[in-house]
Amino acid sequence: MQSKYENLSVEELEKLVRYHNRLYFVEKRPEISDQEFDILVETLRKKAPNSKVLNEIGSDLTEEGIKIRHQVPMLSLDKAYDEETMANWASKIEGEIIVSPKIDGNAISIRYDSSGNLYVAATRGNGIEGEVVTENIKMVDAIPKKVSTPNVEVRGEIYMPLSVFNKYFAGEFANPRNLAAGAIKQKDPTKTKGYRLSFMGYDLLGTDAKTEAEKMHILKKEGIPTVEWRLIGKNEIQKAFEYFFSKREAYDFETDGVVFKANNVSEQTRLGVTAHHPRYAIAYKFQGDSGETTLVDVEWSVARTGVITPVGVVEPVELSGATVTRASLHNVGLMRKMNLTKGARVLITRRGGVIPNIERVTKDGKGAIEVPSRCPSCGSPTEERDEFLYCTNPKGCAEKIVSELEHFIKVIECDGFGKKLIERLYESGLVAEPADFYRLKAEDLVKLERMGAKLAEKLIRNINVKRRLTLQVFLQSLGIRELGRHAASLLANKYKSIEGIMSAKVEDLASIHTIGSVIAESVVMGLKEKRHIISNLLKEVEIIEEERGNKLDGKKFLFTGTLKSMERKNAERLVVENGGVVASSMSRDVNYLVVGSAGGAGSKLAKAMELKEKGIPVNIISEEEFLNMIGRKQE
Repeated sequence: MQSKYENLSVEELEKLVRYHNRLYFVEKRPEISDQEFDILVETLRKKAPNSKVLNEIGSDLTEEGIKIRHQVPMLSLDKAYDEETMANWASKIEGEIIVSPKIDGNAISIRYDSSGNLYVAATRGNGIEGEVVTENIKMVDAIPKKVSTPNVEVRGEIYMPLSVFNKYFAGEFANPRNLAAGAIKQKDPTKTKGYRLSFMGYDLLGTDAKTEAEKMHILKKEGIPTVEWRLIGKNEIQKAFEYFFSKREAYDFETDGVVFKANNVSEQTRLGVTAHHPRYAIAYKFQGDSGETTLVDVEWSVARTGVITPVGVVEPVELSGATVTRASLHNVGLMRKMNLTKGARVLITRRGGVIPNIERVTKDGKGAIEVPSRCPSCGSPTEERDEFLYCTNPKGCAEKIVSELEHFIKVIECDGFGKKLIERLYESGLVAEPADFYRLKAEDLVKLERMGAKLAEKLIRNINVKRRLTLQVFLQSLGIRELGRHAASLLANKYKSIEGIMSAKVEDLASIHTIGSVIAESVVMGLKEKRHIISNLLKEVEIIEEERGNKLDGKKFLFTGTLKSMERKNAERLVVENGGVVASSMSRDVNYLVVGSAGGAGSKLAKAMELKEKGIPVNIISEEEFLNMIGRKQE
């Protein structure tokens, strides 16, 4: 099929390649998909095989950053999208091939000195030299500061786990890759820690290892996380690709393909490299779940944080077996950069478990999209800060307040108060803040449309049952940005009282493991802003100590797979009630990984087994064993 770039001149093609390289690596806002970029490059290659642009690697270097030359160039990988291309590549390879998923992260080089101490880390940069990010990289828990093998260089991918992105950042940032790229270049390295980045090693330089498999074993011995890998023959390429493709949803990172590499280092030396990529390795890319459709409209909604978020309304399109009619635009800044218009043809992708995104415009429309100068909920003026649109009257914005009230009810788990009822309670003036739920009377409720006496009395009983809240639930119910269940649990365990938490400074909270400065700043500011709401709520509820036994005695638990006996949130509650702590991800400080008896265990189990092999005492137990620990029987 003829490329749409065929009619462009070589000069025009070279300009386009450089333009899209800059958008991807420097500005972090690609306008075209990886596959389309590859088509563009291939068109240039056919017209001008000796073009210098073909050997240029996209660069993430910035003017202000400190540069360092790579001891060995950090080249890009050649790419393939079909079996024929892969078969052609494999025909040149002798011996075994090592295969692993391609993490959609940010390539990093980490050097260790003669004593095994980490002394410098740098980004890929332009492949020849990278930008120094040593102090930032030291803030990533997965990267050891010291190894037993001296004078080595570890290469791998820095990434943000999907569990972290979806929990803390998905509503406001386009994707975890770009967020991680910004996080490792924070001017204040301590802020990097708050992004909870992770790392996977894929290469090791400076040893006499004769195979890639041997390198992976050394990395593992040094406590450096590595991607899942396997050795195959040339006739197993498609089977391996399909295996990793089928597992992509189970990983806690975005993966956009599978990397195939000659296992023997001597074979790599024989094949050599081009100025752009090694001949002994290739990335077999996933096509991705994407499709074109028409943007019909943009709707604006107010979140409980006061951010006014654009959501694209599109003509129905099938992605991953589901019909998509709405797609995230994340924030007003990204929407503007894409030059969106009503009636435009847009490319929508759904990848890595993240909600559908509008990636780019393929054909302009004619209808202008107006960014609201007034809040769509309360009519107050809006203002833009950074790339976000805010309501300037958050305390009086109906949609924001209703979202906060709905959040409160969900966290305290009070039955009967759905969103529609909360809206009616707010509109009638009966409930304006969480404390007002406890001040409701049956005679007030029956005045509402379709509200009988029995239902009114039931609602009053339901809310009165929730007058005793644990500190963790109280904190989480406030709806403060970044103060979710995990952070609330950590603060409650540390401070034991709301007074202690409210008097804590940013640096106090940031020192707590996995909290970090980003979350700490948000929590401290949020508590100050909600001081009046907190004061009123404390007049209506009692903060009680966790009704926990000592059966689990501060041990940290993580769950994987589907539980047969109960929902996961109930199991996590039982952990806390029995004196344990719930972990948010698999790490070396997790004491017990509970594997659900209904199946579905994924990457957490694989990582736990890796940790056990390193001698880290992680206990992998069944659902039944967990229930026995807390004195319950599996039904």
